[in-house]
Amino acid sequence: MTNQGGTTQPLRSLEDALDRCQTLGMRVSRQRRYILELLWKAQEHLSAREIYDRLNLEGKEIGHTSVYQNLEALSSQGIIECLERCDGRLYGNISHSHSHVNCLDTQQILDIQIELPPEIIQQIEMQTGIKITDYRIDFYGYKQPNSSKLN
Repeated sequence: MTNQGGTTQPLRSLEDALDRCQTLGMRVSRQRRYILELLWKAQEHLSAREIYDRLNLEGKEIGHTSVYQNLEALSSQGIIECLERCDGRLYGNISHSHSHVNCLDTQQILDIQIELPPEIIQQIEMQTGIKITDYRIDFYGYKQPNSSKLN
């Protein structure tokens, strides 16, 4: 996927995320660092409650309000991803454009990079009269028998 509208480099590491915070003038508080560290370590989409629970289980005391406020600040600045789901928001460490595979068995969401062939993009542009600059695709399915991809 190419994002022709933005010039911001994708965040590829925790260090990139921390640098982006500083570049944007965001204070890198202890709580904000805890949240970013957890999301980069977990490599999965988590709810605010899961983030709160995991941090406190690790002995990193943080309040509910602090978790919610920091998640809002980080996602609104494009440092983390926020997925709106019918049962609440989920947060992930990948903030640049990407697609998802949603496993209906395990409720797991996998991040994937996929590029549509230029002919498909051109067909969509011709049908709609809109110049496509970015896209995200959500795939849904069930775990295949004998597959070790999802645990």
